Amino acid sequence: MSTSGKTLFSVLTLAVCWAAPVLANDMHGQVEASLPVWSILPFVGMLLSIAVMPLTHPHWWEKNMHVAAGVWSLVFILPFAYAYGVGEAWFRLLESVLLDYVPFIVLLFGLFVAAGGIAVKGTLPGTPKVNTVILLIGTLLASWIGTTGAAMVMIRPLIRANKWRRKKTHVIIFFIFLVANIGGCLTPLGDPPLFMGFQRGVPFTWTFHLMPILIFNMILLFVLFYFLDSYRCRQELAEGRSPMDELAEAEKEPIRIEGLHNILFIALIIVGVIANGVLPKEFAFFADNAGIPVFDELVFPYATLAEVVIILIAAYLSLKTTKDSTRELNEFSHAPIIEVAVLFMGIFITMIPALIFLKIHGSQLGLTEPWQLFWTTGFLSSFLDNTPTYLVFMQTAGALGATVGIPTAVGTITQHMLLAVSAGAVFMGANTYIGNAPNFMVKAIAEENGIKMPSFFGYMGWSCAILVPVFILNTLVFFL
Repeated sequence: MSTSGKTLFSVLTLAVCWAAPVLANDMHGQVEASLPVWSILPFVGMLLSIAVMPLTHPHWWEKNMHVAAGVWSLVFILPFAYAYGVGEAWFRLLESVLLDYVPFIVLLFGLFVAAGGIAVKGTLPGTPKVNTVILLIGTLLASWIGTTGAAMVMIRPLIRANKWRRKKTHVIIFFIFLVANIGGCLTPLGDPPLFMGFQRGVPFTWTFHLMPILIFNMILLFVLFYFLDSYRCRQELAEGRSPMDELAEAEKEPIRIEGLHNILFIALIIVGVIANGVLPKEFAFFADNAGIPVFDELVFPYATLAEVVIILIAAYLSLKTTKDSTRELNEFSHAPIIEVAVLFMGIFITMIPALIFLKIHGSQLGLTEPWQLFWTTGFLSSFLDNTPTYLVFMQTAGALGATVGIPTAVGTITQHMLLAVSAGAVFMGANTYIGNAPNFMVKAIAEENGIKMPSFFGYMGWSCAILVPVFILNTLVFFL
């Protein structure tokens, strides 16, 4: 374990020893009401570290990003513990890590492992038509095997197909836009925020109402991608590079898929996710937040435990039953998921006060129109985890007192308002690398394969130039 890891572990161990066994229930409310605005500064520092350090100190960052995550976490936790007590700090930390981070990272790990065992083998020329077809397949898969699953299945074939190119960053960026984000909007399986809505009473098939917006965005983005990719392809050809050169060096192989049995493990992962929502409704043993007592009133639900166990079993079976040669074809390694796990641990811990502010003040923001919820949910989902952001603004929409619409556990929500919250959370997760976990994973895999990806702000330049105009059109067509 690294020095920073040992330090963080020691601090948390002391917190366990010092924490009072029972906290007053009203203490949590007092903290939420009195939390100062400056408590979000460690979160801002974490985001700035992710944005700036890879530019100014790339080698240090590559080896020590865990140090930054640990330091910023402590910069938040220690003053918070001093101000509100070690028991309250421990409660908030456990609540974020156990209830949010652990299910989040286990799901990503399971999909990363299972999808990483499926390899598309054969010779694919990275032409504009082939790239467009790969993006289209990935986008259509995302709603059914999750954005993470679709991204992990399709990213490596896309990289191999474009190995002959010198300029291919734009291909990966559009892949993040479409496959890792926008394509996951049609079912609760596609993106975690929609599954949270399903757990709170939104019908499973209701998300099909997002299809007109999805089709609209796909038309705009695919047309733009095809013309941009054709332009870049012509540049490559003019400089003397050709996809046929790559094919000539290798023996031509027919397209085939290896490791297809991993689809069973992806299905098992989906069963685990669905079980987390269904078990409490169908079996008394899992109902009423039944689970393992952790600390104070915090409980780790049996349903969540069942989900985690099922996903880990699926990942284990995938690792044991997939040929090494198949994973080697995918250039599979655990480095991308480790990077995501480390950085998002810091993000989940430091964003605790930001989410508390949203929870307390979200209903006071005066958001009464669909376009307002679309942009507010979307903007915050670009920088915070989109699942809790979705839940906060779903609750905000449910508190508006609608009498006609979709009945949910947080109140009746009109279809337009729920569409706005759902679209904002899913679509605008593409605005930054940290808006949705697959974004970072795709970036890491691309860089592992020698593709120079833009910096944090450089990527935002692409999203602001391409996605923001698309979202403005979404507003004019669907939310006004």
